[in-house]
Amino acid sequence: MKRSQSDFIAGFLFALPYLIGLCVFALYPIAMSFYYSFTRYDIFSSPEWIGLANYTELFGDRFFWTSIYNTLYYTFISVPLGMLVALLLALLLNVKVPGQSFFRTLFFLPSITPLVAASLLWLWIFNARFGLLNSVITPVLDFLNDFLDSSLTAPGWLADPSWSKPALILMSLWGVGGTMVLYLAALQDVPQSLYEVAELDGAGPFRRFLSVTLPMISPVLFFTLVMGLIAAFQVFLQAYVMTAGGPGDSTTFYCLYLFNNGFLYFRLGYASAMAWILFLLVIAVTFLVFKTTGRYVYYEGEGA
Repeated sequence: MKRSQSDFIAGFLFALPYLIGLCVFALYPIAMSFYYSFTRYDIFSSPEWIGLANYTELFGDRFFWTSIYNTLYYTFISVPLGMLVALLLALLLNVKVPGQSFFRTLFFLPSITPLVAASLLWLWIFNARFGLLNSVITPVLDFLNDFLDSSLTAPGWLADPSWSKPALILMSLWGVGGTMVLYLAALQDVPQSLYEVAELDGAGPFRRFLSVTLPMISPVLFFTLVMGLIAAFQVFLQAYVMTAGGPGDSTTFYCLYLFNNGFLYFRLGYASAMAWILFLLVIAVTFLVFKTTGRYVYYEGEGA
C-alpha cells in the first residue's frame, strides 16, 4: 500500500509541471475567453458585463457573415481538392519506379516549409504583372487571342476579388505532402492478397481501386477529411501575410476577422464571442461529418 502511494505521489510530481502548464496556458485562457465573450473589454479598461450583446451584434454584422462565407467557400473546395491531389500523388508514388524515394521526398518537402516563407513565395508567383504564373499564362493567351481573334487576359489573382480565394485554394495544394504521406502509408498497408483475389475474379485496375483500395484506406481518408475541415476553418496566416483580407474583403476569413477585432480594434469581448461561435461551428460540422460519412468507413475486423 505504501509502495503504491509513493508511486502515485512520484507520478503526480512528474506530471505536475504539465498540469500547471495546462491550467495556466490552456484551461484558464479558455475560461476567461468564455467570460469575456459576455463583456465589453478592450484591455485598457476593466471588463463590463453586457450579457449576450456581443452575440446579438455578431448576427447583425455584415462583415461577420462575409467572413463565414469566405471561410466556407475556402473550406469546402480546398479540403476535397487537397485530398484528391494527395491521393493521386500517393497512387503515383506507390508505383515502383526508378527514383521513387527522390520523388516522394520532393513532393513532401513543401509541406514542411514555414507557412510565412511559402506565403511570400506565392505572393510573387501570383503577382499579376511580374509573377511566375502569369509569365507562363500570358504567352499562351496571346497565342490563343491571335488564333481565335479573342481578348482573353491573365487572371489578376490576389488583386482581383473574383480570383483571390481560388488563388489561396491553389496555394493550399502546396501543403498536401503531409496528407500524401499518410495515404502512401495506408496504400502500402493494403494486403496484396486482396488485389490478387480481385484480379482472379476478373476485376480491372479501376474496379480494384473502388472495391479494394478505397475501402481499405477509408479510415485514413476519413481522418484527413475531419482534420482538414478543422484546419481549413482556422485558415488565417496566408490571408494575413498575402492579402490582409483584401481585395474588397474577398479573403477576410473568419479567423482573420476575429484577429482584427481582438488585436487591431481591441474589441476582445467581441473577438471572444467570435471564438466561441467558431468552436460551436467546428463541433457541428465535425458531428455532421461523423454522422453522414463515418458509416462508409471500413475498419478491418469489423466486417464490411
